[in-house]
Amino acid sequence: MDFLARVKNWAKRLKREVVALWLAARDKRVPATAKLVAGCVAAYALSPIDLIPDFIPILGYLDDLLIVPLGIMLAVRLIPPPLMAEFRAQATLRAERPTSRAGLIVILAIWFLCLILSVWLLRDLF
Repeated sequence: MDFLARVKNWAKRLKREVVALWLAARDKRVPATAKLVAGCVAAYALSPIDLIPDFIPILGYLDDLLIVPLGIMLAVRLIPPPLMAEFRAQATLRAERPTSRAGLIVILAIWFLCLILSVWLLRDLF
């Protein structure tokens, strides 16, 4: 298999894992810690905007290439394997990918707090 095909396969698996974590965060059988981690990872990955926009060199893709996959690995380790297999099967059957309004709100809140902090720190310069 060539490199491009492997990358596409990896991206497809990541998308399925995110949807599976989104399902896991809503299931009563998942332990509370795993629910919290799965919910945070899924909310961030499914948010329509990134914490660090992709147009920022190097840092823009850091979340896509490092933060999200590491979060997925942690969340998957916390969920019992039989449940995770069930969520993966359900995720494969889903036609559309959900979006996360909670992730959007959290990211916008972080941006807003950073803006306020920047103005507060720079107020003495002007």
